[in-house]
Amino acid sequence: MDPTTWAERAQAAAESVNGGFGHRVLGAVPGTWIASVARPSQRIRAPWAPWHYWWQAHYLDCLVDAAERRRAESGGEPRELALARDLLVGIRVRNGLRYRNWFYDDMAWLALAADRLGRLQDQQGGAGGTFPAAGAAVRELARELVSADTDDLGGGLFWNTRRRYKNTASTGPGALFFARTGERGRAQRLVDWLDARLLDPDQGLYLDGLNLTADGSGELVRDVWTYNQGPTLGALLELGGADNLARADALVEAVAERLTVEVAHDGGRGRALRGDGGGDGGLFMGILARYLALAACDPRLPHAARSTARGLVAATAEALWAGAELRAGQHRSPGDGTWWTFPQRPGEAARDAYPAGSRVELSTQLQAWMVLEGAHKVTSGD
Repeated sequence: MDPTTWAERAQAAAESVNGGFGHRVLGAVPGTWIASVARPSQRIRAPWAPWHYWWQAHYLDCLVDAAERRRAESGGEPRELALARDLLVGIRVRNGLRYRNWFYDDMAWLALAADRLGRLQDQQGGAGGTFPAAGAAVRELARELVSADTDDLGGGLFWNTRRRYKNTASTGPGALFFARTGERGRAQRLVDWLDARLLDPDQGLYLDGLNLTADGSGELVRDVWTYNQGPTLGALLELGGADNLARADALVEAVAERLTVEVAHDGGRGRALRGDGGGDGGLFMGILARYLALAACDPRLPHAARSTARGLVAATAEALWAGAELRAGQHRSPGDGTWWTFPQRPGEAARDAYPAGSRVELSTQLQAWMVLEGAHKVTSGD
């Protein structure tokens, strides 16, 4: 029987990713977990083969989503929580026994996910106890993120260790991480810098970043990406207060106006979030949906903003599910030898994004999982 509730659909996505992409590091290292970047794929890869650290960070976030949902449904320790612990260990092993990376946005994503994992493990308690690796990851990554927060260009976080570019991609999730872990003053300075230097007043959206120039003024890069809006929205909500919530309200409306597409929905037409294709872009829409789901459930926001956020997440999920396809699986399976495959964009069919026989990217399947978990969150009170 096909899944009908959002919880069932989110679980179907979870099982398809875990079974279709997940495996032990090098196929054999006990106590580890990692995801292949595409399926089908050989399990044992050369150490220099691409593995996409930041995709793994979002995989960890998705596992925490599923573990929270399943814990609320039935109690006990969900399998996804054990996989999340193994994945954090696997990331460290695959990354040369450290969490540090060359990109501060990558590190911010992993810091956010590791912090959520540690908090959930603490709540779980019982025989599982605490999970020291999560705390160690958070501390190591926090030091790196603090080092990226300098006075160059007036503030903000550098994008990578070359320290030539400051952008929303690192500053947004960095601000959210600091807000969640007690450095609220630093977090507020970062979101204020984003508003002062990278918010486009005509669009109401955050631009990509600033190149460091010889005179210190900065060269503006005006690209607008869906995912850059998401963690900044999350940071504004986490910080709270009248000014930040007003900014969050305006950002939700700007996203609805400028970063959506028309799709078939509930027998008619509706607006869903814009997709950004495959590769790294295969995560962008899902990241925005994650934080819109938080906005939809935040009673401090005006009803109109919450309704808009809820509608965008639900419509995007509906469109992705409508385009999904059940296919014969490779390697292990959740029971019947099939996996759900999701399209890259709302309004698209999986068979068009990934014709039969082609490799399916991890990023786009994580994105669909994120959106489906978001739809469950925003509709669970219905």
